[in-house]
Amino acid sequence: MAITNATDQTFSTETGSGLVLADFWAPWCGPCKMIAPVLEELDGEMGDKVKIVKIDVDENQETAAKFGVMSIPTLLVMKDGEVVDKVVGFQPKEALADRLNSHL
Repeated sequence: MAITNATDQTFSTETGSGLVLADFWAPWCGPCKMIAPVLEELDGEMGDKVKIVKIDVDENQETAAKFGVMSIPTLLVMKDGEVVDKVVGFQPKEALADRLNSHL
């Protein structure tokens, strides 16, 4: 499954069912650039079980505000539209995989 880009208008649809990792990021954010390849690898390994959605906080401030995103990258683990876990800052792939697996 490919990583999806969401907007304020599509976020609730994209994250409404199943296990979703929502990445709140911005193009100018260094740690966001560092975590992007980690998310690509996770998608390759866990894409059949977890959907990864990216949302640019500069272009979609409404959704970022709704979830209280103050620092980026912020990763929300969502299950059927509800936040079940939150990670702020860069995380190694193994740590993210462990967090996701705990919600499967």
